[in-house]
Amino acid sequence: MATLVTRKDIPPWVKVPEDLNDPEVFQVHTLVLKSLFGPQGSRMHHIEQVSQAMFELKILESSGLTEVLIYGSCNHKLRAKWMLQSMAERYRLRQERGMLNLEEAMKTLELGQCLE
Repeated sequence: MATLVTRKDIPPWVKVPEDLNDPEVFQVHTLVLKSLFGPQGSRMHHIEQVSQAMFELKILESSGLTEVLIYGSCNHKLRAKWMLQSMAERYRLRQERGMLNLEEAMKTLELGQCLE
C-alpha cells in the first residue's frame, strides 16, 4: 500500500523511496500523543531518532484520535509502533492510577466531614 508522504524533512536514516511504502498505522488519543511528544511535538524528533523511524500524524477531528503513520525499515517500524503503544499504555495507566488516588482522597475528605 503506497501512501503519500507530506513531510519535507525526511530524516537521513529513512531510505527514500523504499522506506516510504507501507507504513505501520495505529490510532491513539490526541491528548495522550501530545503528552508523549511534548509541547508542539518537541520530543517527536528525538523519539524518531531513537527508533530510527519517521512519523506522520493525522488528527481525526471528530473522534479525538490521531492516526500515527510510521515509516522506516520493517524492523524499525514495528519497534517504533510497539514503543509508542507501550508509552501510550503507560500514560493511560498512570492517569488511571491518578484518578483512583483522587477518588480515594475525595472519599477520605467526605468521611472526615461526616465525622465532624
